[in-house]
Amino acid sequence: MCEVIKHRHRHDFVLPAIFTAIERGMFEFTDSVLQARPDLAWKLNQMGRNPFQFAIECRHEKIYSLIYRLDKRKRTVIGNNADNSDNCALHVAGMLSPLAKLDNISGAALQMQRELQWFKEVETIVLPRIKESYNNNNMTPRELFTRSHKELVKEGERWMKETATSCTVVGALIITIMFAAAFTVPGGNNGETGFPIFWHKNLFMAFIVSDAISLFSSTTSVLMFLGILTSRYAEDDFLKSLPTKMIIGLSTLFISIATMMVAFSSALFIMIHKQSWIVIPIIFLASVPVTLFIWMQFPLLVEMYISTYGRGIFDRKVKSRA
Repeated sequence: MCEVIKHRHRHDFVLPAIFTAIERGMFEFTDSVLQARPDLAWKLNQMGRNPFQFAIECRHEKIYSLIYRLDKRKRTVIGNNADNSDNCALHVAGMLSPLAKLDNISGAALQMQRELQWFKEVETIVLPRIKESYNNNNMTPRELFTRSHKELVKEGERWMKETATSCTVVGALIITIMFAAAFTVPGGNNGETGFPIFWHKNLFMAFIVSDAISLFSSTTSVLMFLGILTSRYAEDDFLKSLPTKMIIGLSTLFISIATMMVAFSSALFIMIHKQSWIVIPIIFLASVPVTLFIWMQFPLLVEMYISTYGRGIFDRKVKSRA
């Protein structure tokens, strides 16, 4: 089909197909057709939007990344073109994503982050004056973004606060337990010298070190979550600030839980090491909370880290077209 359309001047039979392909996220088809007929990048649909503006509307990042095959001047022209409602590409990026795309992202905060990433990415291809341009509703791209994402910001704030509140309670409990455990060491203290009775054992050092790590990491976790609870929750905070605090908070909370279990297992083994038939099953059960945390929270932590500090959803290294 691509070989045939190369030698035809008419495009009316291809144009509906390429816009349908973009709507459905068919990257290979769109890529092949645009390579065969580069001029289709300038054609418009019924709303007056070119294929790349339509890809922004549908939030298909792979198809949108094909714009980087064009030189900077052509990218700017495509981004600055206004549709039938005087919406440029940045106005389109300021509209709320289709629900089908948002539902694939975990949590309202990450959804808001993805929307900001789209807006910031499209912002790089338009002229500075376009950022202050008005559409038919007399709104700039940023004003349209703020109005369209008002409810999503509220949902993201609620999601962040609920998560931070729950984790703060857990972190505070660990701080209390680990602080008390540091002064009630297994076996007690020597009445004459005041030193712990088992201080010469290697397992006792493992207990002390893991107790200290758990205390410090849980304290850090609580401080991060308190930082989330007291944030101003501006739109741009969802891009890096809030996700970074959540990443640090969840990571340190995981470390504190893991080291708390190590401290418990070490203390238990020191006191009743001769009864290994009791100790080994209990130590095995101590790994259950750590496993549950990994199962329930680790996927969210990884997704948040990749979304914030990963390579990004846009591919700017697409080979340039002359």
